[in-house]
Amino acid sequence: MADSPTIDAVFHNAVIVTMDDAFRVLQDGAVAVAGDRIAAVGPSADVLAAFPCAVQTLDLGGRIVLPGLVNTHVHTSQQLARGIADDVDLMTWLHGRIWPYESHMTEEDSYASTLLCGIELIRSGVTCFAEAGGQFVSEMARAVELLGFRACLTKSTMDCGDGLPPNWSCCSTDDCIQSQKELYEKHHNTADGRIRIWFGLRQIMNATDRLLLETRDIAQKLNTGIHMHIAEIPYENQLILRTKGIDHGTVTYLDKIDFLRSNLLAAHSVWLNVPEIAKHSNFSKYNS
Repeated sequence: MADSPTIDAVFHNAVIVTMDDAFRVLQDGAVAVAGDRIAAVGPSADVLAAFPCAVQTLDLGGRIVLPGLVNTHVHTSQQLARGIADDVDLMTWLHGRIWPYESHMTEEDSYASTLLCGIELIRSGVTCFAEAGGQFVSEMARAVELLGFRACLTKSTMDCGDGLPPNWSCCSTDDCIQSQKELYEKHHNTADGRIRIWFGLRQIMNATDRLLLETRDIAQKLNTGIHMHIAEIPYENQLILRTKGIDHGTVTYLDKIDFLRSNLLAAHSVWLNVPEIAKHSNFSKYNS
């Protein structure tokens, strides 16, 4: 291990969970840190010998050091809504509680909510998250940059369906697509590459086929991801079965229109039947 001009700290006498090719777990390991970068990881004796002039040397007393966790489904805008929608079914939760709340949020509300959510994530060991979809992506990005996270941010888009608040129901398919393209151009790979912009679809019950297909094609062209709630409740599958003329629900229909691609993060996906599970059990998730 080559020395560095300035090693700020060496953390030693720890159980180090690595992410190297062998996924080693070092029982008496150490980490050397220079600025905001890890300079070395290895057995305590080796790292201490390599960096004898570190500014700080900290004995962790056998504590566990592991890589930051990744939360793959976060609603940053809902941090301020805790307690307003407990113990109700999903459609009541959305139409009667959460969407009225979200539709009245201001940009500053979104910024504050993202900050609070981010602080909680950090305290839980999360260093990267995928946003499930909110209205003010620029304010999310401002908070993420300040907190030092990595994040895949999306705007929640809906162009049809029941339950939309008045100020959301006027959003056309063109508006949904154009607003996300603009956010991609403005924020993708900002914050030293820590922020990625994905495309967001709230759910199939509030998306036209045109929105689904154009989102699929543009995200593919831009080599970015799509975040969508899929097969979350039985009613969703029943509605799709009835309106789309297929033999099951959302996953079967999305497969039919060639929407299920490797850049899709399919949140929830709990109401699948056996053929759907069998067909898509090896479906690769998008690597952020």
